[in-house]
Amino acid sequence: MDTADPHVLADWWAETLGWPVEPTDEDFIREMIAKGYAKEEETRTYNGSLVWRTGAAIRHPDSPADGPPRRILFQEVPEPKTVKNRLHIDVWVGADNVEATLEKLTGRGAKFLHRGRQGPHSWVTMADPEGNEFCIS
Repeated sequence: MDTADPHVLADWWAETLGWPVEPTDEDFIREMIAKGYAKEEETRTYNGSLVWRTGAAIRHPDSPADGPPRRILFQEVPEPKTVKNRLHIDVWVGADNVEATLEKLTGRGAKFLHRGRQGPHSWVTMADPEGNEFCIS
């Protein structure tokens, strides 16, 4: 997911989905700098840890320990979002939890966009703090 601040948006989505943020490997980052493969300006300190400036990821809690993870990568881009998403995330919270989730997410910086219905199914379309649309149902 393109973003102005990958670490902030990764934290937001990690809390929203209940997925952990992938941990940083500060020793690896320092080693890459020491060997000349990376530069200090490619890093930053975030929540007290040394991280790569341009990326952060969250991982599905059931990802296999010894295989490719199911994850969402957040990468820094210079331009803001200007048009509709190319990817849309639907977050199922259960019909009884939609209103409470709507209130919780707007309290954390999401924006209510509209309500939808198709037959017996209904949803609420929202935007995350950077304007990426998603639905809760």
